[in-house]
Amino acid sequence: MPSFMTGKRSRLITIAAAGTVTVATAVSAAAAALPSGSAAASAGAADSQMLTANQHQVAARAAHDATMSEEQRMILTMRAHYVLAERQRANEAALARAVAARKAAAAKAAAARARAAAARVAAQAAAVRQAAAAKAAARQQAAQQQATQQQAASAPSGSPQQIAEQMLSQFGWSSGQFSCLQPLWAHESGWNPYAQNPSSGAYGIPQALPGSKMASAGGDWQSNPATQIRWGLSYIQGNYGSPCGAWAHEQSAGWY
Repeated sequence: MPSFMTGKRSRLITIAAAGTVTVATAVSAAAAALPSGSAAASAGAADSQMLTANQHQVAARAAHDATMSEEQRMILTMRAHYVLAERQRANEAALARAVAARKAAAAKAAAARARAAAARVAAQAAAVRQAAAAKAAARQQAAQQQATQQQAASAPSGSPQQIAEQMLSQFGWSSGQFSCLQPLWAHESGWNPYAQNPSSGAYGIPQALPGSKMASAGGDWQSNPATQIRWGLSYIQGNYGSPCGAWAHEQSAGWY
């Protein structure tokens, strides 16, 4: 260490020590001037002792600093800087964690709001679809009921022969075709809706084979003459064109 630095530290220590002695002497003199046994004398003595102790600590610290090497002071300085830097990093890390936590909470809340909004939209869409389906089903049921009522109102009535004669116009035939239809089904079933061929199993007025084919004209095909006649006339139209065509084939082949 340079000699001038050493001399300077020595002078500082001497001044600090001299100041301590001077202050202590002044306090002692002031305490001695007070009346003996008074509260003021006691307080002055206590203050003198405290001040003396503080001055001793200052003088001791100055003496200690004066005896430290340059390397020791650098180490202490670096250590202090390191502690401050660590505290700053810890504070910055805590702040970053707090910011990240706030952002995460905000993102979570936004996601929850988005899910709730999507759920509301989906529920509204489902309600609209359900209402539309219910309306469509109601319209379809009403249409079916109306068709059933119209069909029931326009359904021919009477004997099987009368029903068949009334249905001819529905297939575009004139009433003259009944002169061929009458003998055709009289020969096949005698116009009996329950007639069944014991050998082939053909059933009903038109002798459908099998009889379940007539289910395409109605679920009551086993007993309703109108259902059987409607199916039979459709069969004749598709295969022979008219009752007279079917009767001609019946006469030549024995079947139609």
